[in-house]
Amino acid sequence: MELKDIDLNLLVVFNQLLVERRVSKVAENLDLTQPAVSNALARLRKLLGDELFLRTPAGMEPTPFADQLAESVTYALGMIHSAINQRTSFDPHSSTRSFTIGMTDIGEIYFLPALMDRLRQEAPGVSLSTVRNTAVNLKDEMEAGKVDLAIGLLPQLKAGFFQRRLFRQRYVCLFRKGHRLDKKKISLAEFSSAEHLVVVSAGTGHGKVDELLKRSGVDRNIRLTVPHFVGVGHILQATDLVATVPERLAQRLIGPFGLACVSHPATLPEVAINVFWHAKYHKEPANQWLRSLVFDTFVDDARG
Repeated sequence: MELKDIDLNLLVVFNQLLVERRVSKVAENLDLTQPAVSNALARLRKLLGDELFLRTPAGMEPTPFADQLAESVTYALGMIHSAINQRTSFDPHSSTRSFTIGMTDIGEIYFLPALMDRLRQEAPGVSLSTVRNTAVNLKDEMEAGKVDLAIGLLPQLKAGFFQRRLFRQRYVCLFRKGHRLDKKKISLAEFSSAEHLVVVSAGTGHGKVDELLKRSGVDRNIRLTVPHFVGVGHILQATDLVATVPERLAQRLIGPFGLACVSHPATLPEVAINVFWHAKYHKEPANQWLRSLVFDTFVDDARG
């Protein structure tokens, strides 16, 4: 099949169906009638010799062939969109644009102080907001341009996304200074016998560490469980609890809260922290600038 045989608009409908899974919503997004969307899907089915989407109670579910096409089609449409819109320019010194970045509370603690300092120096009119990676449909929000970048451990962002590694980090044990574990090295037995604070950070990738500890047969006396990392410093400062946290978070909390950390005695994998952006905005000047700012600000971390 040659490209001349395919109407590009059919692929736009295909891509929207991948995101919305409902003909009515696709029609609304593209300012078409529902019969027009159904007709476009019928034409594409005939061209490609596959049903592409099957009606289910949950919506239009893609077939295996549609899933196979998804990444290439999304990428191609994104690149076309970027190419025809790249004539716009972005001047950070005069811009008053607001950017949105998806990140966890760990990300806010680690990235935002340095990032805001760079904005103050280089783009004084630019503002920033964050959203939780787990609080929105990140894939759809980034495709729609509502979220400009996402930072973290995000295996769900594959088809249609670019990514770049910022750093890898290990996990450490964090506790107050003067704790009985406050020494150069601790054993797995000492770790297990301590009282623990556990952060159940669903959807961030950090929950896998707790699963790995359980599968490895590491017993912990869990005294407190919380749903986020924001309160960890305050809690550890005033208790004898021990928390397993990413090393760079520990580095940010040690000084302000009078804490200490030590290498984790269990064998835990390092975590890769990446920056993600949608292919549609790969060549968009403002998005390029923001990505560069993030990369440049944390360039030393990229060697970690």
